[in-house]
Amino acid sequence: MILAAGRGERMRPLTDLLPKPLLRVGNQSLIEYHLKNLARAGFVKIVINHAYLGEMIESALGDGERYGVNIHYSPESLVLETAGGIANALPLLTDGWINQPFLTINADIYCDLDFAKLVPVLQYMQSNPEKYLAHLVLVDNPGHHVEGDFALDSDSGQILLAGRRKLTFSGIGVYQPWFFNNVKPNMAVKLAPLLREAIEMKKISGEYFNDMWFDVGTPERLSQLDAQLISQL
Repeated sequence: MILAAGRGERMRPLTDLLPKPLLRVGNQSLIEYHLKNLARAGFVKIVINHAYLGEMIESALGDGERYGVNIHYSPESLVLETAGGIANALPLLTDGWINQPFLTINADIYCDLDFAKLVPVLQYMQSNPEKYLAHLVLVDNPGHHVEGDFALDSDSGQILLAGRRKLTFSGIGVYQPWFFNNVKPNMAVKLAPLLREAIEMKKISGEYFNDMWFDVGTPERLSQLDAQLISQL
């Protein structure tokens, strides 16, 4: 699932007439990088939620055929936040299979992670459904978020609320469907409180990714990423 329902207030005025996932860096939009990377990794069925200017996302991407994927859309009449948006899309994500973990990615990041490396995580979580509720990819703290989010126990692979070195949640995670059991339909619910509760229960695993990752949250960071990608063309 690609999470694409945010309003992008910090990106204004760029997002006044265009949803943030369609902002271009290098030679394509942010969300197109995700679609192509997912296709290369073997992910075929993609669910995209949207709210603000969502019809533009559907018009731009269509059914996903030209990217080698099959896109399903989960429109939101009001922004449901991350957990609410995922819960709203569960019927599309699981096809009724209660034991089918899934990958989610924030649309407003750029990352060169090979998503195929998360396939073993999905397989493990499916084979061991009681072990973990979620698996998070953590990255180095960017300049605008130096305090980080969570720590990672390198021995157990578990995510911790505190530790010697805190890292930043990348916006990339794998989840069990029942992680969202207590999220009521059409209710705006943030993800962070659910994660913290599950971390306290030692139910979240994670890994550290130390390659290229950008949180494209402001016009300045968008321009920085655009210049970097253009220099690589």
